[in-house]
Amino acid sequence: MKKLITCMMSAVLLTACGGKSTTEGTTVNTPVTEKAAGINELTAQEKADGWKLLFDGKTTNGWRGAHKDAFPEHGWKVEDGQLIVLASDGGESTNGGDIVSDGIYSAFEISVDFKITPGANSGIKYFVTEEEKQKGSAYGLEFQILDDELHPDAKLYTTFPGSRTLASLYDLKKSENVKFNGVGEWNTGVVKVFPNNHVEHWLNGVKVLEYERNSDEFRELVKGSKYAAPSYNEGEYPFGEAPAGRILLQDHGDEVAFRNIKIRELK
Repeated sequence: MKKLITCMMSAVLLTACGGKSTTEGTTVNTPVTEKAAGINELTAQEKADGWKLLFDGKTTNGWRGAHKDAFPEHGWKVEDGQLIVLASDGGESTNGGDIVSDGIYSAFEISVDFKITPGANSGIKYFVTEEEKQKGSAYGLEFQILDDELHPDAKLYTTFPGSRTLASLYDLKKSENVKFNGVGEWNTGVVKVFPNNHVEHWLNGVKVLEYERNSDEFRELVKGSKYAAPSYNEGEYPFGEAPAGRILLQDHGDEVAFRNIKIRELK
């Protein structure tokens, strides 16, 4: 009976100590797990690491139309914590048009959740300067967003086969080891641009390509792409070589939803 009472008292003491137990002078603490971030939110650790939201889930603050002073009056909507480009005619920037970030970045890591509809085409562009006064989508290096199964762009290229498929560096370098969650599901695209101009594309936690921006190899890729045309090189810098630029989400006439858009600058 005495032994039973002793065991019961030990259990009560253990519970009262909030999960701490002491044996042979050693204290074991139950680890505290950081609360997971909600949609369009940052954890305390992400904030400490320098991450900032580019979309608050409620407004279009922080964005405007490419080559415009304000956000497009049509062609985009905010709904259920998502920033959605609406379907139109499947053309490039023929409806609401592309949108660009207010912020300008040079070395950074950006993460974007995206969900595509069947046959959809869009993209995340970076180093967008808007210097060129072209028709269609504003110029920039592009993380391709595409339904490879249904959209014809997946089979098109200028010199490099597969360079217009999902997560590729559009028309320049093909993505590899792509793990796609599927049409109608959320996927996470990440672009990392380091201060030394090393660039990586990631999809759903897997690195799918890397390259050295402004290198001889990069310039050879540009020479073999559609970006070799004079119209893409009318700005102060050759295509893709601006020291800083804006982030762009593309209107290619298909419905695509975005959320959890966040960025941090790298040093």
